[in-house]
Amino acid sequence: MENILAGLCGTSPEDPLPVWVHGSVGHCFNQLTLNVIPHVILAVVSACFLGTPRSGSRVPCRPGWGWRIAISFVLAGLFLADTIPATVSPQELGPVYLAVLANGTATLTWLTHGLALLMLLKSIHGTTRGPVALALLALLPLPSLVITLVWYYQSRAAWSPAHPAASSRFAILCLQLASLLVYVIGYLLPTTGRQDLLSINRSWQQDQLVSEAGISVPDQQSVAEDGESWFSRFFYVWMNPLMKRGYQWKLNQPQDVYVLPRQLQAARVCDHSHHAQEAVRLFSVLHAAFGLRFYSLGLLKLAGNLLGFSGPLLLNLLVNFMESRQEPLSHGVLYALGLFAGSFLGALLRNQFSYQVNKVTLMVRAAVVSAIYRKALRVSSTSLTRFTGGEIVNFMSTDTSRLVNFCLSFHEVWSLPFQFGITLYLLYQQVGVAFLGGLALALLLVPINKVIANRIVMNNKEMLKHKDTRVKLMTEFLCGIHVIKFYAWEKHFSARINACRAKELQKLQAIKYLDAVCVYLWAALPVVVSIAIFITYVLLGQQLTATKVFTALALVGMLILPLNSFPWVLNGTLEAKVSLDRIQRFLELMDQDLEAYYALDSPSGTAAAMEMQCAAFSWAPAEEESTRQPLSTGTLQLHIENLLVRKGMLLGVVGKVGSGKSSLLAAVTGELIKQSGRVYVCDLEHGFGLATQEPWIQFTTVRENILFGREYDARLYEEVVEACALSEDLNILPAGDQTEVGENGVMLSGGQKARIALARAVYQEKELYLLDDPLAAVDADVANHLMRKCILGVLKHKTRILCTHRTEFLEKADALLLIDNGRIVKTGTPADILPLVEAFPKFKDMDKRRKDKAPDEQGQEEAVETEADESMQNNHLIHKEEEKKEGAVAFQVYKTYWLAVGSCLALSILFSLLLMQASRNIADWWLSHWISSISQAANTSVMVCSASPPSPELLLFSIVGLVSPIQALDTTPVPSNGSLDVNFYLIVYGSIAGANSLFTILRAFLFAYGTIRAATVIHNRLLQRALKVMVRKSRAVWGFCKSLCLDVLLIDLYCVDDSLPFILNIFLANMYGLLGMLVIITYGLPWIGLILLPLAALYFSIQRYYRRTSRELKRLYSVTLSPIYTHFSETLSGLSSIRAMRATQRFELENQLRLEENQRCLFGSNTAVQWLDIRLQMIGVAVVTAIAGIAIIQHQKQLGNPGLVGLALSYALSVTNLLSGLISSFTMTETMMVSVERTEEYTTDIPMEPQDKLVQVAADWPSQGLVEFQQVVLAYRAGLPNALDGVSFTIYPGEKVGIVGRTGSGKSTLFLALFRMLELKSGRILLDGVDSQLVGLEELRSRLAIIPQDPFLFSGSVRENLDPQGKRTDAELHEVLEQCHLRDAVTRMGESEPIELGKRGKRLSVGQRQLVCLARALLTQAKVLCIDEATASVDQKTDQLLQQTIRQRFADKTVLTIAHRLNTILDSDRVLVMQAGRVAELDSPTHLSKKDGSLFQHLLHSGQQ
Repeated sequence: MENILAGLCGTSPEDPLPVWVHGSVGHCFNQLTLNVIPHVILAVVSACFLGTPRSGSRVPCRPGWGWRIAISFVLAGLFLADTIPATVSPQELGPVYLAVLANGTATLTWLTHGLALLMLLKSIHGTTRGPVALALLALLPLPSLVITLVWYYQSRAAWSPAHPAASSRFAILCLQLASLLVYVIGYLLPTTGRQDLLSINRSWQQDQLVSEAGISVPDQQSVAEDGESWFSRFFYVWMNPLMKRGYQWKLNQPQDVYVLPRQLQAARVCDHSHHAQEAVRLFSVLHAAFGLRFYSLGLLKLAGNLLGFSGPLLLNLLVNFMESRQEPLSHGVLYALGLFAGSFLGALLRNQFSYQVNKVTLMVRAAVVSAIYRKALRVSSTSLTRFTGGEIVNFMSTDTSRLVNFCLSFHEVWSLPFQFGITLYLLYQQVGVAFLGGLALALLLVPINKVIANRIVMNNKEMLKHKDTRVKLMTEFLCGIHVIKFYAWEKHFSARINACRAKELQKLQAIKYLDAVCVYLWAALPVVVSIAIFITYVLLGQQLTATKVFTALALVGMLILPLNSFPWVLNGTLEAKVSLDRIQRFLELMDQDLEAYYALDSPSGTAAAMEMQCAAFSWAPAEEESTRQPLSTGTLQLHIENLLVRKGMLLGVVGKVGSGKSSLLAAVTGELIKQSGRVYVCDLEHGFGLATQEPWIQFTTVRENILFGREYDARLYEEVVEACALSEDLNILPAGDQTEVGENGVMLSGGQKARIALARAVYQEKELYLLDDPLAAVDADVANHLMRKCILGVLKHKTRILCTHRTEFLEKADALLLIDNGRIVKTGTPADILPLVEAFPKFKDMDKRRKDKAPDEQGQEEAVETEADESMQNNHLIHKEEEKKEGAVAFQVYKTYWLAVGSCLALSILFSLLLMQASRNIADWWLSHWISSISQAANTSVMVCSASPPSPELLLFSIVGLVSPIQALDTTPVPSNGSLDVNFYLIVYGSIAGANSLFTILRAFLFAYGTIRAATVIHNRLLQRALKVMVRKSRAVWGFCKSLCLDVLLIDLYCVDDSLPFILNIFLANMYGLLGMLVIITYGLPWIGLILLPLAALYFSIQRYYRRTSRELKRLYSVTLSPIYTHFSETLSGLSSIRAMRATQRFELENQLRLEENQRCLFGSNTAVQWLDIRLQMIGVAVVTAIAGIAIIQHQKQLGNPGLVGLALSYALSVTNLLSGLISSFTMTETMMVSVERTEEYTTDIPMEPQDKLVQVAADWPSQGLVEFQQVVLAYRAGLPNALDGVSFTIYPGEKVGIVGRTGSGKSTLFLALFRMLELKSGRILLDGVDSQLVGLEELRSRLAIIPQDPFLFSGSVRENLDPQGKRTDAELHEVLEQCHLRDAVTRMGESEPIELGKRGKRLSVGQRQLVCLARALLTQAKVLCIDEATASVDQKTDQLLQQTIRQRFADKTVLTIAHRLNTILDSDRVLVMQAGRVAELDSPTHLSKKDGSLFQHLLHSGQQ
């Protein structure tokens, strides 16, 4: 380096760059530092503006711009001209190379500058003076020109004819100065309507913040980052308006965030990746689409890594310079400048690298998510059953994020070993072979780390298994909470959940402790390794110097990072591989192949709408049939020999429960697997109108549900709504058809859901309609209306296939089909078939229906017991996005967590952290103290007396300090580096390091223990609340609570268990680390305080700005994330409808829009991190440069202590990482704390059931079964109309009472009141004379039995569903199954015990599920049985058998039955008719049916069921 400089400047190598020569600034110094460097800076900054986008409008040119552009090119010419005389007569004005270098640089710079100004002129800056920075930088070369001018003046060489070259150069110099003057004047010229830069930002902000999602961005609108200048891209200036909005709390919805840059927009990414064929492996698709771009980022990474090494090397040179008093000052300045340049460029490159990688990961995410979604829409239903819905949603969430994380860590895979190698080489340069001592130790730890990592992975797998079980249990518990409460099974379920949680926590604890060991090894490693290196070095007989120690310390620090990260990077890679394979398995499922499924032409000519010949279908693929577990030997096969449906006919399909009616419809739509035969459907591409048996409702408004993506046609819409008997329901709903219906239509009653699904099918105007029992869930009046107005009305010219149990409506059918066991038993006219379907109704006077309805009964099929209006009176959009909590997390939340950990424990964790950090800093300080004393001894060989003897307090931390006499330091002259000396220092250093390692492990274990404790406390609190939640406040509110509760119990608990402790740990370590660093730096260089204070203020304001915005962006990200998953799981549950109605493309587009919105927020949030990072890096650069500068000044004044300066600098090199680590970990801690906040809210905000128990009842209570209601008044919520209004009646022991009334009259509410699901406003309910309000809830509910309206089964065996507590014998269970006619169905499912019913009983048909619920009630042996429409989905034959069973089994018990089919209660002792929450009539059925004008008589006639 010295020689190069000497050659360039023509000076001696001892002092190549003299600053002061003969009383003026050295010519070489002037040219290099004051001329070349400023020009380079100006060139770089100007180049940044070369990419500035043109503005659309033509801007009239301001004269000032013209002047400046002209002057720039003139200056370029002048500097070029100056080269000629310099080369002609070189000897006169210094060396020729120097002149060529200086002038060449200047020429290029001014050319670049001129071009940049041209670009700026045509951009939006044209109306202003342009960026101030550029104008100021243009003046940087001025001092150099002035100094040269002064030099000419002093040497009088300006106008001497003897030196023509010198004279011409002087003339050129004057012209250059004049040009610069003109440049300044051009800048200062007034611009009309002067606008400051802010207004530019403002005008540009309006461009940027695009109003509505989903609208493609018009070309002239500026999008995030597109068309920005280089400068703006490097420093994220374009993010400023967004950061500002966030700071002012103006980021409230995804639309406030920038639109994605064009290359990242979901549509483009998806097209890009879909060009690659679907069948190929996912990896090769991603590789083809994004590979090149991704790999080329490796170059950035490489350059950044190399620059990272410049820090320690220059530090080494600088400390050397301070130790030797002989080196010239210019060297020090060069080293300091080198430190500045290296850290500055390194920061820029590393920052750009992470930004670009983030962009690639966004593209990968978009591609993978949309590929999974597309596949889900196309895959055949039968092969989809291999995965549960949850698993598939997991592909989209967990597995995709693992792939994305792999993209982030891929470049680490090669760069870590590379860094490792270079670091080792540099260490070798410093300490020779001694580095092997440290390396051996470090490598010893690798296998240990590997073992620990393996154990962690193993435990993690186990923990996830337990967690899955807990989640499954929890989900079922919440979905089936009604059943659990009716049967008082809470204790049993909570015990099961707690058992799972205990196992999960046990594994979590193992993981945390292993983690603690890992953390300990990680923290202790640098100290141990450096001690090993120094001991080896000293034992080899070498002498330690300040330079060596500090450079080695810095390098060891750099060595540790790759060693530790590598196992994690490998782990991440393996995880990504697993996830990739899982997604690949899903993508390789068989697609629906409609072309192979359907025949193209009908054998019977054009009249056929649908035809099947010799067709055999099954639910499982043929190759699987043989290999399937016995589990599904019960899968039904469907054999259709010959079936022809002519256009425009109404075909009725009847048959027992589970005979294959729904399967027939699935065979028509192509959802089954065709094993042989032909299927023909006319007009196939139009699709079908499908209404499934379990109606599929989307989470949107009623109108959107019906339109299903078609244009709104008022006339048709009205007609459809009227035909489906929805008009009155829409009037009741708070916002009419704009009411949101909640997830899966939770706001609606079963009947409303069925009719909305029917209306949706009708509105699509298809040719072929497949209706799967749409009449089951509605009462007689409505069923009649649907039949007349819809099926035989609006649809009369269409082809209709109707499956139903309500045979009375099939008289008008053109033909009937009787199915049993998957085969057509008989086809014929209704007259032939109906007698075969037993139990045809007794009243056939359908046509004598009374046309006049009682006025108060205007058919309001009201949402479950007046709930719709109650829950939504005030707020029709129940899409209550959880209130996006404003602002920072409240102090209260931290307090909650602190208390959950326990105050003593929390304090001891903090104290152990303090000890750990202090001991670490003291160890470093001791080293620097030792070095100083050595170098002083070496320099002066006088008594060792370091500037200040170490204070006794500092030595307390080492055991030796307490023993060895401190005075010895001051008094005894010590031979330089004598054995006593080295031993003494090394022992002290070793013992401090030992103490440090002790405190480290203490802190790690305390922390692990504390966080596990907090997790336990929080989960127990949550579960207790979940068990006691008051369920039927209202369906909507309950639906919301349910999803919130699931979220809290899944996502937030995971946070509290795992993510929060991890981040909190990092945050605390960073905080203490930063404090320790500041103490050391200010101790070493007190003057640095002057620079640290303003930087601290700057840091504070930047982080405040960032934290607010980042928090808002993260919240927006999570708010936009759940719609993607909800939409996806909704799509999965409605696949058959979406495909049958040919809406797949629209759904794909919707997914894309949702994804795009989420990606916008994610991109904003990622970029905000980079925005912060580059600013912090610049603070770091400033600190490093300042320390180096101050050190040089101190050195000149002979104040410096090289040891301390080295220490301060080696700390300063890591300042940026600490600063950004502190902010990001703090922000993440805040984000994670939101989870604690939500668990806290959940445990305080949700209404609870009363837990008191005021009276003790006998073991056999109620022994008689006497039920009395006395003036019962009850409302669903304060301020709503009473659902029961003064109800009084008595039911005597053993009596059978039927309860009838229109929907919404309060029938089900009676049961809710009896079971105390809702508390009464006034009145009493007595059982055997005991007031039910005084009995404990568990006791009360366990003594009653109920068969609820919706048959809810738990995933699991038959036993788990009938008798979860295991109180009954197998014989009893078999007997009950026999009585409920389930024995055959269950034995068909498999011989081996336990017989699994599948997820929520999916292996049984809906009717069979109701039978299981009946069996459950039969087992309870209660004296009072309540039946709520228990047989709505059961065929009439089975229904009769059931009624018989109930009569036999409950002969001596009191039975209350709510019925829709009146014939089921015609033989009861009395009938209770409810109307508008009051008892209207109560008498025997025969009396009531004969009594003229009675409500019961009206109900009987109005549509016999």
